[in-house]
Amino acid sequence: MTKINPAAVLLPGFVGTTLPRWLALRLQGGLAGVCLFGDNIDSLPQLRELTAEIVGANPLAVIAIDEEGGDVTRLFYDQGSPYPGNAVLGRIDDAAYTESVAASVGQQLRQAGCTIAFAPDVDINSNSDNPVIGVRSFGTDPDIVARHSAAWIHGLQATGIAASAKHFPGHGDTTQDSHLALPIVDRSLEELRERELVPFVAAIGAGAATIMTSHILLPQLDPDSPATLSTRILQGLLRAELGFAGVIVSDALDMAGASAVTGIPEAAVRAIAAGCDLLCIGTDNSDAQLAEIEAAIATAVFDGRLDAERLAEAATRTRKLATDSAARRAATPIPDAAEPSFDLGITDGAFDVQPGVEVSASRQLIAIDTLANLAIGVAPWAVGADRRLKEGEALGRVAIGQQLVLIGRDNHRHGWVRELIDSARERYPSVIVVDMGWPGDNRAYADIATFGASRHVEAALLDWLESHQNSSPRKPDSLIGNADRSNQ
Repeated sequence: MTKINPAAVLLPGFVGTTLPRWLALRLQGGLAGVCLFGDNIDSLPQLRELTAEIVGANPLAVIAIDEEGGDVTRLFYDQGSPYPGNAVLGRIDDAAYTESVAASVGQQLRQAGCTIAFAPDVDINSNSDNPVIGVRSFGTDPDIVARHSAAWIHGLQATGIAASAKHFPGHGDTTQDSHLALPIVDRSLEELRERELVPFVAAIGAGAATIMTSHILLPQLDPDSPATLSTRILQGLLRAELGFAGVIVSDALDMAGASAVTGIPEAAVRAIAAGCDLLCIGTDNSDAQLAEIEAAIATAVFDGRLDAERLAEAATRTRKLATDSAARRAATPIPDAAEPSFDLGITDGAFDVQPGVEVSASRQLIAIDTLANLAIGVAPWAVGADRRLKEGEALGRVAIGQQLVLIGRDNHRHGWVRELIDSARERYPSVIVVDMGWPGDNRAYADIATFGASRHVEAALLDWLESHQNSSPRKPDSLIGNADRSNQ
């Protein structure tokens, strides 16, 4: 029987900004690597020290990070991303520009000491009510998404950083977040080939080093198991039909879509058996959790539930990813750590602005705070707002002579936000409603849709407002027939 250390296929997260001793010991013992999150990062110098510690414990450790270059950012988790983000790039539709953005992301990751970015997101956001993909997608058109997915992969991997196209076979047509539930995509294989799979074919053609799975159920392909745990989808569709020969990475197994029913250890066994080669475990893992997962894998091999050769194959692919990635980095000089800078005019040219929007010279910007999905986390957004509103808080009074600008994300998906906007439009006819998320199909709650909320996109929005302001604005709303001031 082939004897393989179960740790060779595991990629946990951890708590803190320094490498825990338990994790260092596991890396020395053959743990595949670690996944870094925003809470692990204080600064670039600190991150360099951390990644150096990881490499010191295991020179071939995979050091992965969810850096998508947009709303989902880890390198800039404390300040917001300096990049446009996928939805904006898809609207600009300049593949060379997309490639240059990805190359900049790769350069930053090289400076930080990371080896793989869990990006790009190549899902087609075909459902505007999608709570977890949205602006992480390049768009709704399969050809556009495919073109920019390939460009992003080329740009990133040219810097020596491995890419990971996600979330196979497509998380765009869902109304549930797989962090919290098991979404269902009831599409036939033929429908998937025409839409969802198109960007993955392009990603494979572009040489993507890895592909990440999704925790979604596709009952017409496999009625019993989500994609991460489905042999039919991973071995049959991704390997046999699409011909992918790289590393299949699971999305985090602590997500409800993967392990709510079985628990993480059993989900890990099933994921390897289905065809995953490298298992993301989660964010705040511990020594005890890793021990439990490793024991479950070893027991499954001993009991015959998990083929030892399948485990060996997964470990071999993961190690090859590490060695190939190390060779690419060695052959690619580390660039200077210049602050990323992209043209604000190009970005604001991608905004969707409804006819008739007039901008006054004096404005009050109010951010509408809704709970971001767990992939985005608490990275700051709309930091230039004059104040912020949460559910249950009153809009209050707008100062005389100021124009109200309400800024939200995915406005149409939140009932209380829709009510707030409706009320504001009644009281202040010149109000501008900005959606920095993915707007609804009819744009009813987006006078301006920016298709992203990164630091760069916010700067582009402020630049747009400034450049489009009317030097002779109409009479302020506060002087127009709002006789009842008691509720203002």
